[in-house]
Amino acid sequence: MGRSVPEFITIGRVIGTWGARGQVKVEMATDFPDRFSPNATVYISHQAMTIEDTAWHKGKAVIKISAIDSPEQAQKLRGQTIEISYDQLRPLPDGQYYHFQLVGLEVWTTGNELLGHITEILTAESNDNYIVSGERGSIFIPAIEDVVKSVDLEAGRMIIEPISGLLTLNQQAT
Repeated sequence: MGRSVPEFITIGRVIGTWGARGQVKVEMATDFPDRFSPNATVYISHQAMTIEDTAWHKGKAVIKISAIDSPEQAQKLRGQTIEISYDQLRPLPDGQYYHFQLVGLEVWTTGNELLGHITEILTAESNDNYIVSGERGSIFIPAIEDVVKSVDLEAGRMIIEPISGLLTLNQQAT
């Protein structure tokens, strides 16, 4: 099927300013916090920027970006996503996937029933949950081994084993 890959991947979002030197506070959206290390290249509005300094406060990154030197400049970044280029992605272990790789996949049961496409992924402490939208409405599918049987990125397909009650318990009308 040959799915297209995004040019940029979101790793965080600027949620506010911090201090008098133009630092910004970042809500992370990556499992690799070192992406916010000094000298790392990130992209804001598809413009390459270098992180000069990083501190951590209550689980949030506080970063100083080289081109931003005042609170007024930093304020303009509020709400902006922080991204990396696709070629900066790190390989994941077998059986693990980046969210952007899964969104859009067709979801089929082991009984060969098409449920729909993954439209969103909700991250929870215990496991992710896929929101699959199709003719039945939206169904929440837990990303656990007992349910997800295979993922084929090339074919654009995920196969699940619907455990008892799964397809009706979590179903929402669209």
